[in-house]
Amino acid sequence: MEGCDCVEPQWPAGELLVKYQYISDFFIALAYFSIPLELIYFVKKSAFFPYRWVLMQFGAFIVLCGATHFINLWTFTMHSKTVVLVMTIAKASTAIVSCATALMLVHIIPDLLSVKTRELFLKNKAEELDREMGLIRTQEETGRHVRMLTHEIRSTLDRHTILKTTLVELGRTLGLEECALWMPSRTDHNLHLSHTLRHQAPVGVIVSTNLPIVNQVFSSNRAVRIPHTCPLARIKPIAGRYVPPEVVAVRVPLLHLSNFQINDWPEFSARSYAVMVLMLPSDSARKWHAHELELVGVVADQVAVALSHAAILEESMRARDMLMEQNVALDLARQEAEMAIRARNDFLAVMNHEMRTPMHAIIALSSLLLETELTPEQRLMIETVLKSSNLLATLINDVLDLSRLEDGSLELELGTFNPYAVFREVVNLIKPIAAVKKISVTFMLSPDLPVFAIGDEKRLMQILLNVAGNAVKFTKEGYVSITASVAKADSLRDIQSAEFYPVPSEGHFYIRVQVKDTGCGINPQDKPHLFTKFTQSTSGPNKSYGGNGLGLAICKRFVNLMGGHIWLDSEGPGKGCTAIFVVKLGNCETPEGSIQHVVPLTRPICGDLVVPKAILAEEVGSEFSLKPRYQRGP
Repeated sequence: MEGCDCVEPQWPAGELLVKYQYISDFFIALAYFSIPLELIYFVKKSAFFPYRWVLMQFGAFIVLCGATHFINLWTFTMHSKTVVLVMTIAKASTAIVSCATALMLVHIIPDLLSVKTRELFLKNKAEELDREMGLIRTQEETGRHVRMLTHEIRSTLDRHTILKTTLVELGRTLGLEECALWMPSRTDHNLHLSHTLRHQAPVGVIVSTNLPIVNQVFSSNRAVRIPHTCPLARIKPIAGRYVPPEVVAVRVPLLHLSNFQINDWPEFSARSYAVMVLMLPSDSARKWHAHELELVGVVADQVAVALSHAAILEESMRARDMLMEQNVALDLARQEAEMAIRARNDFLAVMNHEMRTPMHAIIALSSLLLETELTPEQRLMIETVLKSSNLLATLINDVLDLSRLEDGSLELELGTFNPYAVFREVVNLIKPIAAVKKISVTFMLSPDLPVFAIGDEKRLMQILLNVAGNAVKFTKEGYVSITASVAKADSLRDIQSAEFYPVPSEGHFYIRVQVKDTGCGINPQDKPHLFTKFTQSTSGPNKSYGGNGLGLAICKRFVNLMGGHIWLDSEGPGKGCTAIFVVKLGNCETPEGSIQHVVPLTRPICGDLVVPKAILAEEVGSEFSLKPRYQRGP
């Protein structure tokens, strides 16, 4: 042993304590070597760790500590100085690394503490977010129930169903202990309890609208918290001891409601309000949240809209019922009017028929008397009788024709006739009156006017006789001229009338008749009204001529039936008048296949000329025996 460079152990090798230290150093070294491996695994698996270099430094410190304990195993037996040197280097390195690690931890500990603080902050934030999410879910659930409630109350138009559904759904959605509706009174300034959810208070309780709490609710457009002791909140009996419940009230605008009667409900004006009271369960810690109050206000507005729609529907139904009743009454009145018109027409037809026979006898006898030798005084009297008889016959025909025109039973009697014969007969009929008044009467037919035409000869003669008779009637001196021609297409287009739409065709033509006089004329403001029945010109001279104002009205109806138009032109009172009408007639070919035209003819008929009746009968006979008077046109 003297030659061995060894260090003697402090204790004998056989002592028990040395053995325990030996075993302890072994396991300490094993643990120190395993911890860095675990740190390396942690760093490798960690996605984000801000202090990797600190872990590396800490791992080196642990490895060196383990190395010192591992080297220390050889110091328990005889060992060389080399072991002592290695042990010294290991401990020195461990000391350096441990000091560096300790210094580094001084700077890292505040960061680690802040990490803990941020962790707590995030944890608190997470809990707060959880609470907010729960509140949001609650709000969404409540909103969903409110939307369902809105849909439910808007799906019906019965007012009482709307109110009952509102109370039930609000109580179920918000977990209410009681919900009630106060409606304004009809006769006074009070609120009546009309609907309750649990029926815990008697319906009909009265609360004055002059209370400050009621005015506060009316003046706010949102839900208002009210004391549980106020009159509006007395919708539940007070029994036992309990924690006062939270109560809110909201106004319900009553828009456009009328005749809304239930327990004397009023006819509401535009500013009337109902009050809805909502009570949370007593003996509970529940409070009203802002979103719940907002939802209550939304529901109140929806109830107001639904009630207004229901009111409008009820009003429309009442209006429909009234309209149906009026329609029934109008239908009965129409039937009665039609029966009266038919009775009147039947009466007029009978009276007309019964009066025409004696009237025609008077006219015929008067005409025959004029052909005898009479004194001037007798002739004047007979002419007066003849004129009056003709006038009365015209009035009788006018009344009958007007009644038939008004009920639409008059139809044109189409047939072949001679236009010249019609004009000639009209001239001969007005000639006696013109002769008495010393008025010159002329008529002229255009050469393009056919000899024969298809139309209603009787109505054409009546139109012409009425217009020409008016010209003679309203003319004191001067002349009356009658001209007739085929209307050209250009002249038809110049007619400004919304009722006249000329349609030229090969089988038809339009005849234009103009009757001009030098009479009293027409006021311009009277022209639009002269074709209205029972209307006459208001000018001073015209009032003295009498008449019933039916002639022009009937002429206009006849002209419209014949597809034409009639109008009057006058420059004013005292300047004469021109009556013009255009009617549609059909072309009529002769047996030879051509259309005959009349020879231009202009004949003055003096007022003192009287044509014998035999000649008149010859000229206007039913067979139109006037062919010798015409010649074939070019």
